[in-house]
Amino acid sequence: MSDSEQTSNKPSFFQIIKAVSASMLGVQSQKNYQADFTTNSVVPYLIVGVIFVAVFILGLVLLVNMILA
Repeated sequence: MSDSEQTSNKPSFFQIIKAVSASMLGVQSQKNYQADFTTNSVVPYLIVGVIFVAVFILGLVLLVNMILA
């Protein structure tokens, strides 16, 4: 695999956020799902996924505290 092919497989930050958010909502298309698996590294997806889950949990905690307060 040449260097130009490796750089073409690297998704942008916006594409990673879009892929993670679509997957979390369960609306990821099969085409995009397959394209995500052709990337060279899973680390950006893991980092964004952990951040999204942390924000989701924090939002739930804040919502419950507002309701119970």
